Amino acid sequence: MAHIAPPMPSPLTHSAAGLRDWQRRALGLMEGWQSGPFLIAAAPGAGKTRPALEAARGLLRSGAIDRVAVVCPTSPLTRQWAAAAAQLGLQLLPDAPELRTSRDYDGVAVTYARVASVAGVYGRQCSERTLVIVDEAHHLGDELAWGQGFVTAFSRAGRWLLLSGTPFRTDDAAIPGVRYDGDGVAVPDLEYSYADAIRDGVCRRVVFVPYDGVLQWQSGDEVIESSFDDVVASRERGRRFRTAISTELPDGLPRILRNAHDKLTSVRGGGHRDAGGLVVAADSDHARAIARVLTEITGRAPVVVLHKEPRAHVKLERFREGRDPWIVAVNMVSEGVDIPRLRVGVYATVAKTPLIFRQIVGRFVRVAGGGAEQESWLYLPADPWLRQMAATVEDEVRVARRVDPFGEDGFDDQDEDLAREPQPDDDEERPAFVPLSADVAPQMNLFGEPEPAPAVAAASASAAVAEPERDEPGTPLYARRAGLRTERQKLVGSLRRMTGEPFAQINARVNGKTGVTRVEDATVDQLERSIGLLLDELTAASRRSATRR
Repeated sequence: MAHIAPPMPSPLTHSAAGLRDWQRRALGLMEGWQSGPFLIAAAPGAGKTRPALEAARGLLRSGAIDRVAVVCPTSPLTRQWAAAAAQLGLQLLPDAPELRTSRDYDGVAVTYARVASVAGVYGRQCSERTLVIVDEAHHLGDELAWGQGFVTAFSRAGRWLLLSGTPFRTDDAAIPGVRYDGDGVAVPDLEYSYADAIRDGVCRRVVFVPYDGVLQWQSGDEVIESSFDDVVASRERGRRFRTAISTELPDGLPRILRNAHDKLTSVRGGGHRDAGGLVVAADSDHARAIARVLTEITGRAPVVVLHKEPRAHVKLERFREGRDPWIVAVNMVSEGVDIPRLRVGVYATVAKTPLIFRQIVGRFVRVAGGGAEQESWLYLPADPWLRQMAATVEDEVRVARRVDPFGEDGFDDQDEDLAREPQPDDDEERPAFVPLSADVAPQMNLFGEPEPAPAVAAASASAAVAEPERDEPGTPLYARRAGLRTERQKLVGSLRRMTGEPFAQINARVNGKTGVTRVEDATVDQLERSIGLLLDELTAASRRSATRR
């Protein structure tokens, strides 16, 4: 009888501890994936990064691919991906100008903007043995510069792994690699909804707390008084909303900020000691004004992050790792920024698209630490359109309908004007609009008290919400190289001060001995040998100096 060899195990089958059930299911579905796009549509905070990197590791180890390219919206995210990859033994070079890297790296992590700027270079270096991981794939659109650059750069790649919590675009542009049904709705290869994530203890439930009351503003020569329950002309909706988020009216937004701070204080006192709060502001001036109000309320200046501010990502990272109670931002935290300790939010931005709303809500669903606390709280003006979007989220959670929770289905067909939320032109609005007064208060939470989560054994609950276990933790290679280059630079400076030899001469000598052409291209091994040589020279120079004395 002929011997039948057992089937070869799939490179994507992984038994690493800490994988969630849905992540294992995703890897299982990818076992038969040989080429083309694969779309994972998973709720914000559900953990899309882990299965993507597990898949990359399996394909690299099996020899099915040669390199990985992670493409994401912002530079801080490229470093987050590199750090997460290092935990699994993969090394990604952030912001790489070329797809080909030194042998130290398994691939690159770059922004959509970077890809668009060097699309031709990437396109020439890309091959069918390249895996492209597309983070927040809804940023691509067939007619947009980023989408065109992406296709130019990666059309030859054998696999596109598309990740998104919102696989649709407000402008209805098609997303490269995404399949659509007859109604133009994206068809994911794996879908893991917000309702699924809450049931599994992977995400927190967000409690929506609208605030309303008497709002008064001047519109031209007319003074208008209204609550959000009143019907007003289309042009006045935006002015009513701006009145509700004005920092100049003490019984308006400042009162809501005080209530939100009381809630955050309660959450911290209830056991989540480093819980944080986020206010999403309309613009930079508005953010600074909110910061002044919060300082008066709390006695402590909040962290303020402005998208045009240099090193804004550094502030975000410090807040993420710190214990500051409040952060105020314009659009730096719209998506992809993982701050699991956020528990209380205030929606004070005039941006009101379904995509932006979902992204802001997504900032509060991530579970931190032991995750014993189940809810986050989002205070928002009782604007009918925001309430409708919040209702679609709650509806999904309650009945787990498999529909796009932020699509057209969430709106009343009789109110198309509301669904589109027209915005008045700024030039038209500013001369005539003045917020006059506000007397608002938080309403009862929009949908009543959240139902308690199903009872589970303490050990199981802890395992479900804890951060996934990793293999032996590793330092991202790009960070290690940066540290070695800094150390080398300091040693060259010390040798220069001790011997008087020019910098260029010292660098040229050490580079020649270690085979380095340019320090910025040096491998870890070359940098370590350079440091060893410089230490030897410093020791020798120190001995000569002591002998002369």
